[in-house]
Amino acid sequence: MKALKIIAILAVIYVGIVVAFESLIGTFQPTSGSTLVITILDPDGSEHDRVVSRLESGGQLYVAANHWPRAWYERALANPDVYATQNGQKGAYRAVPVTGDEHTRVDADNSLPFAFRILTGFPPRYFLRLEPRPA
Repeated sequence: MKALKIIAILAVIYVGIVVAFESLIGTFQPTSGSTLVITILDPDGSEHDRVVSRLESGGQLYVAANHWPRAWYERALANPDVYATQNGQKGAYRAVPVTGDEHTRVDADNSLPFAFRILTGFPPRYFLRLEPRPA
């Protein structure tokens, strides 16, 4: 019984760490040279900006949903005409969901450190390919 209590306490502490880390990432949205800002429009015209990692594979541009909070990803699936701002330049893109062999390749080309996976609670990883479109 004592071992079960210890395991339960450790599980609660771990969940707390994951929630705290995900909340901080969502709140502060850190930017760097390897990020871009994706802008998704709702049908009512409201804009939603999210800082995401800029990924490349096979000469294509990708973004990934690497965290449990992923409202931006669901919005992009519902409204795939998005904008991405990189290095101060805003471009129009079509967000295309990635599956199968392409998903496997992009994931292998852009693997995440194990420590990051631990801190984020091992969420499933989804990719969108950003295909340029006329503005």
